[in-house]
Amino acid sequence: MASRLARLAHTRVLSRNPIPSTSSHRLFSASSVALARRAKPEEKLTADQAFDLLDDDFDDDDTSSAGHLMLREQRRVLYYLRLIEHELPKLVAYRKPYIPPTSETPLIVRSIDYAGEEHPATNKRVMVVAVDELPLRDESAVHKLKLLAGPRWTPHPPTDAGVQKNVPWGNGYVKISCEDFPKPAMNLKWASDALDRLRKPGTFKDVPLDLRHVRSKIEKGKRGGHLRGRFLNRPTIADFPKEWLPAESKRQ
Repeated sequence: MASRLARLAHTRVLSRNPIPSTSSHRLFSASSVALARRAKPEEKLTADQAFDLLDDDFDDDDTSSAGHLMLREQRRVLYYLRLIEHELPKLVAYRKPYIPPTSETPLIVRSIDYAGEEHPATNKRVMVVAVDELPLRDESAVHKLKLLAGPRWTPHPPTDAGVQKNVPWGNGYVKISCEDFPKPAMNLKWASDALDRLRKPGTFKDVPLDLRHVRSKIEKGKRGGHLRGRFLNRPTIADFPKEWLPAESKRQ
């Protein structure tokens, strides 16, 4: 292929600077007849001229298709390495200090992002809050919120809530999600309004708490968490019988 292109360039040079000759016939190189006409330097090859180039034998001066794929992958990796080297340091200007949540900001909001790509799930907003961190009056208000939350209340933090596993459970957690509206802010507003409705005063003192959704979920996990009331009272190291400890540990 390289030798063919070299002969083509040589032909164009001859056509621009013809060699004087006493013969009445015009001199051409051994190129194809389709490439023997005068061509401008910026003129592109036609389809026939491109097919004529394919007729030449392979001169072992180019890599294979697998080699070109490897080179393309290397160029792609180098592109991202250049971005890491030159563009990522510019993100320091957008750095913000981490401020841990306080009792005044108990809500945990979770969102999904697909690196800028459009997806229906990007409008969804999930809100998780601990019942103990809500400004409720007394135990009756806590009981009423658990009843109205229904399956949205669990005695333990949800697995995708971003809450540490060693945090005390207390009165459980409430998880509310919404993806019915076209804008993320609208979905978050609906979830926030739903939590405000749960906090409204009311009398549900004599209504028992329904825990069927909690038990059903734990039974599906098949880890024995439903036995002996374990799903409400998680055993810790403090529940270990002291009489089982060695004598030396008891003295300490």
